[in-house]
Amino acid sequence: MPCLKPSLRTWRSYLFFVLMFLPFYLPAQDTSYPPVDAQIPGPPTPADFPAWLSDLRHWRSERLVRMGYDVGNYLRPELQWTQRNFVCAQMMVEERDFYDRERATYTVDRYLDRLKEAFGGIDSVLVWDTYPNLGVDDRNQFDRLRDMPGGIPAVKRMVADFHRRGVRVLFPETPWDMGTRDEGTPDWTAQANLMAEVGADGVLGDTMDGVPHAFLKASEEAGHALALQPEGLPAEEALAWNEMTWGYWSYPFVPMISRYKWLEPRNMPVLTSGGRHHLDGIQAAFFNGGGYAEQEDVIGIHNGFTEREDAALRRVMQIERAFAELLVSPDWEPHTPTLQFGVFASKFPGKEQTLWTLINRNQYGVDEGQIRVSYIVGSRYFDLWRGAELKPEISTTEPPAAVLSFPIEAEGFGAVLSVTSQNTPKSLPSLLTEMRRQSSKDLAAYDDQWSPMPQHIVEIPATKAPDGPPDGMILIPGGEFEFKVNGLEVAGKNDPGVDVQYPWEDLPRRYHDHVLTIKSFYIDRVPVTNSQFKSFIIATGYHPTDDHNFLRDWRDSDFPAGWADKPVTWVSLEDARAFARWAGKRLPHEWEWQYAAQGGDGRLYPWGNEWDASAVPAADKGRKLAAPQNSSAHPHGASRLGVMDLVGNVWQWTDEFEDAHTRSAVLRGGSYYQPQGSMWYFPQAYRLDSHGKYLLMAPSLDRSGTIGFRCAMDAQ
Repeated sequence: MPCLKPSLRTWRSYLFFVLMFLPFYLPAQDTSYPPVDAQIPGPPTPADFPAWLSDLRHWRSERLVRMGYDVGNYLRPELQWTQRNFVCAQMMVEERDFYDRERATYTVDRYLDRLKEAFGGIDSVLVWDTYPNLGVDDRNQFDRLRDMPGGIPAVKRMVADFHRRGVRVLFPETPWDMGTRDEGTPDWTAQANLMAEVGADGVLGDTMDGVPHAFLKASEEAGHALALQPEGLPAEEALAWNEMTWGYWSYPFVPMISRYKWLEPRNMPVLTSGGRHHLDGIQAAFFNGGGYAEQEDVIGIHNGFTEREDAALRRVMQIERAFAELLVSPDWEPHTPTLQFGVFASKFPGKEQTLWTLINRNQYGVDEGQIRVSYIVGSRYFDLWRGAELKPEISTTEPPAAVLSFPIEAEGFGAVLSVTSQNTPKSLPSLLTEMRRQSSKDLAAYDDQWSPMPQHIVEIPATKAPDGPPDGMILIPGGEFEFKVNGLEVAGKNDPGVDVQYPWEDLPRRYHDHVLTIKSFYIDRVPVTNSQFKSFIIATGYHPTDDHNFLRDWRDSDFPAGWADKPVTWVSLEDARAFARWAGKRLPHEWEWQYAAQGGDGRLYPWGNEWDASAVPAADKGRKLAAPQNSSAHPHGASRLGVMDLVGNVWQWTDEFEDAHTRSAVLRGGSYYQPQGSMWYFPQAYRLDSHGKYLLMAPSLDRSGTIGFRCAMDAQ
């Protein structure tokens, strides 16, 4: 039959019908309590609880049908560890407890022992090897993993060391890394193969709204199925293969629940504050039966727990680990009724046991009856938080109920377990004993004051003053100098602890302004060249112990033809210092470098205050790193005092800083390499009032095709 084309009047009538009746159809497709990103609001009042719970159960049933939900991945034995992943540490590879630079060895046990002492240990570790140094040259995210000290064989042994301690290992996937070297294969294939090679357990999708199914499929094809965890908000359909979620939540007085755990109780929401206050997140994790991400040092910014937060997390996770099977109960009942204002409870029923997790959102303690539960003859009740058996107050109502009373301190926690007398867990007595010991000191008695991690600058020994002006160096006369500079970290805003701490400052900060008295010194006219570094090697036979990437662009112990006057690169901070010692010189302090570049008048660029693109090498925006230019290629880019090649060719090593967790170097001058497509790449610092902070792990990873150095000498 021919197709009949509807008239305009027919279309208008149809549209009117849809608009008239759409509101009546929407409730069947939605909820009166719509999710807010990864969270679902709680009931507006306790009286709304029955309607709220009924509405959300209906919404869940409908959503699972619309998703065509398949539970299969949650039943796979190799992925079920995700359901017990209660504490995940996001660990920078630059963490000093993780790798001993002097001994050139991974120190997994040292790292885990410290965390066990602090808050009871971790269940998984996210080994962060990419941002913020990614993009300093053309090495992509996979190259950075390969360049970790010892290469892939050592990384595989490191992963095995975590496994030996019962800790699962994840690595990040950074999909925005499309400006560095092209891997030649899709990210999912490259990740799957690398993760299988090192024996990792999962991947966190950085900035990803759901890790695509292609990553799971590729890992299965590699014979090594991976657990997947997006940083962002996955489409609900992706719950079938994203067994964990990463939550940057909001924490209102009435706690919200996990959208994804509500849909799939076996999904593990791992919450994090992303900052330096953690108690709200720990409460939300406990209320939801979820996990918490420990981020004590992220991109070199210390966000460590206070003593109170350590103690809270230790107790919360001890209970969660003991009753992990109950926390995936399909009959989870969040916001189950309580008796006290501001105290909220989640109920996790099992076949023979029921667990209640409680949080007090009030800023005062509550000591009266907390919950009323159905009473079954022979049941026993335990205050898990304080390690004691409870004596219920049995009502005479029909059916009988039991009121359970126990104290919960201000902004504190509680937990109750009900069991029948013949089904008391064998491990319960030891848990009660331990919790009784821990709870003998209230959380409020612990220090809850956060403070930034202090840093100190690594000393640069003075040199012997030369008898006369050294060849290739320029005398910089001493004087008063306003040292004004800021760090270009992409994250961290102006929070205390961001960037570095100079000797005259009381804490690390992004913006620095201080008047110094500079003594006269000499500085190299140009950065150290390939030919100069070759002379050093010939004279000393220098070869570093960790030689991966050392002079990577040389061949057969020689630089390429025509590269004699180009700045030497692929040298670590240790390599640069070794050259300087041989030459009777040292690396310059950052303020000396800037003083020589500005000439004492605070200019923004070596040549003046206006940008001049012709004074620096053209930016390389490709995916394959080209060679730097000769240092003499842009003479009109010199400073007022005649120092050349300060900006835009290669970064230059200056000062080193360290704190209890990380080491970093200040890089000056920027480089010609500018990978495109993301704000997360290592930022450039062409202006003389800005610098780059470069985290240090090991020479193999620190060396870069865009980092060189110049030397200084004391003149007095």
